[in-house]
Amino acid sequence: MSKFFSFLAGAMCGAIVGSVAALLLTPASGSELRSEVNARLEEAMREGRRAKQEMEQALNSEFERMKQGHN
Repeated sequence: MSKFFSFLAGAMCGAIVGSVAALLLTPASGSELRSEVNARLEEAMREGRRAKQEMEQALNSEFERMKQGHN
């Protein structure tokens, strides 16, 4: 599981760094830039929530499997 957490953390950090770099290197007006930042932030939040739900499901499944093995 720790490899998965490491991968997930690396993927999230890479997405954030890439988004910030793209926003800083792309010429745009202030309102366009704010809109783009908001859209990317919302997408990152959705991805984070999705990853959290998947991890919760995986951990709950593992917990139940381990409980069954000890009975």
